[in-house]
Amino acid sequence: MSITIKSAQSIFSDTQVASVVPSTIERFERLNAEDQLALIWFAYTEMGKTITVAAPGATSMIFAQKLLNQIKQMTPAEQTQVMCDLANNTDTPICRSYGSFTTNLKLGFWNQLGEWMEQGIVAPIPQGYQLSDEGNAVLRAIQAADPGQQITILRNAVVDMGFDSNSSGSRQKVRELVVVPTTIAARTQASIEGVTNTAVLSYINNMNANDFEGAVNLFALNGALQPPFQKPIIGRGAVLAYMREECQGLKLMPERGTIESMEEGYTSIKVTGKVQTPWFGSSVGMNIAWRFLLDPQDQIFFVAIDLLASPKELLNLVRK
Repeated sequence: MSITIKSAQSIFSDTQVASVVPSTIERFERLNAEDQLALIWFAYTEMGKTITVAAPGATSMIFAQKLLNQIKQMTPAEQTQVMCDLANNTDTPICRSYGSFTTNLKLGFWNQLGEWMEQGIVAPIPQGYQLSDEGNAVLRAIQAADPGQQITILRNAVVDMGFDSNSSGSRQKVRELVVVPTTIAARTQASIEGVTNTAVLSYINNMNANDFEGAVNLFALNGALQPPFQKPIIGRGAVLAYMREECQGLKLMPERGTIESMEEGYTSIKVTGKVQTPWFGSSVGMNIAWRFLLDPQDQIFFVAIDLLASPKELLNLVRK
């Protein structure tokens, strides 16, 4: 039977992923706008005591600053309405602008709003606001998650806000300034216990250097990348666009791995380790598994990135 992207998704199927993330996001999205905003307020204040959101650089926020300044000049009632519109996916000029932001810009946008809410510059959640029963249940689920899972929930909560005028996904994003890849001489070289495969090591090294073209060139022409809780992104061009938008500044820290030979000359490799993001710095490392499937030419046919359910999965490298 020929290897396909669909069949590739089943490699190392015993990997225990953090199912709490999609289930909590689904519940979050069912809340009313006021409860959603109250939970985001919590995320940028209470959670900030244990999870520090890195201060965004001026260059990375230049595209969002005009919109933020516009909101800053509004009355408190207008500011509250804008935030509710964002949560309700209302078709307004501000929601359209927000919908064109990359994920990092959206995180930076809410980080700035959170700071202004604390300072009283932007209307905060009304004092004494009471979450609904379901809102409290979602809050408890977030509090019970580990830090890496919490920041993934936070990220996903703001990604789908605003109004996307083109649901097909081909809409042009507002691009952040592209980080120049690290020079070859200055790049770190990954070491993975149990894995010496050149393609896998090169993928890790290129990603850590923000050399996304180098990483994508390791893929087969019809190869695919499957981000956490998403469908596979197929083809070098689509994978490159995703990496440029979502992967700048990531720090991949693989630890150990295991290799299995498969039919038709393919090789499956599972690597576990941690990833740090530029928005949360070195204080939080998300527990990650990379599930690679390499074709007979040692090109990446498929790689899935999984957010793990618990740190114990980092050691779970033997198929049952």
